[in-house]
Amino acid sequence: MNVQWYPGHMAKTRRLIGERLRQVDAVCEILDARIPASSRNPDVAELTAGKPRLIVLNRADQSDPDATAQWGDFFRARGFAVLATDAKSGRGAGKFAAAVRELLADKLKAYADKGQSGRVVRVMVLGIPNVGKSTFINRIAGRNVAKAEDRPGVTRAGQWVPVDKRLELLDTPGILWPKFGDETVGLHLAFTGAVKDEILDTETLGCHFMAYLSEAAPERLREAYKLPELPPRDAAETGIAYGFRLLQDAGRKRGFLVSGGEIDTERMAKILLDEYRAGKLGRLTLELPE
Repeated sequence: MNVQWYPGHMAKTRRLIGERLRQVDAVCEILDARIPASSRNPDVAELTAGKPRLIVLNRADQSDPDATAQWGDFFRARGFAVLATDAKSGRGAGKFAAAVRELLADKLKAYADKGQSGRVVRVMVLGIPNVGKSTFINRIAGRNVAKAEDRPGVTRAGQWVPVDKRLELLDTPGILWPKFGDETVGLHLAFTGAVKDEILDTETLGCHFMAYLSEAAPERLREAYKLPELPPRDAAETGIAYGFRLLQDAGRKRGFLVSGGEIDTERMAKILLDEYRAGKLGRLTLELPE
């Protein structure tokens, strides 16, 4: 499944980051805790070189807790500050200001030594589309200042968001990269809704996800769709063909039938993805640190 999405406003975002970077003290990168590797834009390291970085593992309420802890250790070992949050409920968000000040402790001390202890700290907030960046900013700010929707491509221009007298955030549009070299990365982004569903074949994506669940979480798959057991996969059967059979079984259980008694697998695929993104399939992390 070839997932490509790089609209023009993302090229503008690259320029915006470059232009505004000298105005900030640190960079906060929001990642999806379910796919921390796939939701990292590899361009960010180059774009923000030299700036202290805070990694926020958002949607931690939907990820496996043990896996999130592993990812936290992974990023800390590479010199990043790390914070796990659930922006919707606010869990973990209250620790953000303290985490930023700890990250910038040396710089803040230098300011204080120069008599600038009240200087405003400015943090650029980055993230790919639909990782909950705007919701996170609204939670930190304590008010709705960033437009938040459960779909990618909403924020269009950078804006400064004051948090308190000594902390400001720079909101930026979600930015993907021009090409996904690894199909797995593209699939993970599609599963979680980081790319627009309109550009993808929902049924094909559902087949891929069913095949993934059959290996990674077979019991959850059976329980969610009332399947007494998963059918055996034929030795020569592709993953997508096996996933299609599972879609049919789940659609039959849900009663998604169309004229002629055929199963509406496209509808079942959409339900599958919606339920995963809503956390109804349990706390699943799709990838672990190498």
